[in-house]
Amino acid sequence: MNNDLITDEQRALLLANGRESLENPDFDPAPVVKLFTPDAGATWLLGAMDPEDGDLCFGLCDLGLGMPELGHVSLDELATVRGRLGLPVERDLYFRAEKRLSGYARDARLASRIVV
Repeated sequence: MNNDLITDEQRALLLANGRESLENPDFDPAPVVKLFTPDAGATWLLGAMDPEDGDLCFGLCDLGLGMPELGHVSLDELATVRGRLGLPVERDLYFRAEKRLSGYARDARLASRIVV
């Protein structure tokens, strides 16, 4: 389990959102964390974590191909991703969500990329 990409506080919020999502399928969390590749144009806005798995997250994923989509991603796998220059995925230390995941997803579909 990789702890470098998210803080303990973010993990707790992601897990709480994951539990809420299991109880309420219509739950639309705000993103808790923004991860990105500084040298490859990929971005992930994560809003929930599977409470039984502790690694699989749900959020808005944009691999820089013009087709952002809601889906699942493994934190352990993200920890192995490297961009064109070999740089690892980073956490945006200044990101603060201003809307729910569905709002970011709507805007991303219109812009063909995540807009924050």
